Amino acid sequence: MENIKPHILIVEDEPDINELLCINLEKNNYTVSKSFDGEGGLKIARESIPDLILLDLMLPGINGIDVCKLLNSDKKTSGIKIIMLTALSQENDIVKGLESGADDYMTKPFSDKVLNARIKSVLKRNNKVEDQIKDTVYIENIQISQRKRSVKIDDKILDLTYTEFQILYLLATHPGWVFTRYQIIDKIRGDNYPVTDRSVDFQIVGLRKKMGSKGKLIETIRGVGYRFHLNET
Repeated sequence: MENIKPHILIVEDEPDINELLCINLEKNNYTVSKSFDGEGGLKIARESIPDLILLDLMLPGINGIDVCKLLNSDKKTSGIKIIMLTALSQENDIVKGLESGADDYMTKPFSDKVLNARIKSVLKRNNKVEDQIKDTVYIENIQISQRKRSVKIDDKILDLTYTEFQILYLLATHPGWVFTRYQIIDKIRGDNYPVTDRSVDFQIVGLRKKMGSKGKLIETIRGVGYRFHLNET
């Protein structure tokens, strides 16, 4: 039986970058479509429903953030994975893009090897799994029990606050995912446990300290937010 190649749509207005991305992806056995502006990208996405879109933020006409919002507001296209392509100076736009529904981002320039690894990682993600409650999570010698609200590292129980536990559980159950501070607040906020944008950083500092050497697994993405970074083996 012939394997179906994942379909990737490139939306990038610079012809040279668009072509190089196309060559790289085809070489790695992907089916590729391409567009040079937001309107064209939306049209192709709605007609063909690709598995993933490489979406440049700075596009003529409709910009990448608006494209992302439109795709995620449409039930037909909301399941398409999106990796934003950005410049280093676009930190605020990265935050906006992630909060608009993008799954990940890449800052230019980037290597083919890193891009291919990100694509594989994002394609493995399952939105349905994300919404399921996992009772116990085992990751990097860390045991996290949602039901008991307990965390063990090398069989030592950590004394975490409610908010610290919720942040760790969110990040650890989505390894590699970048969450903005607003997204973290939105996921864990409760009426009895108010969390502010600034207090997220404070909670992360305390959480890392309690996790000891494992605290480095919570990675700061400068100007954006945080992610749980797995050690490469």
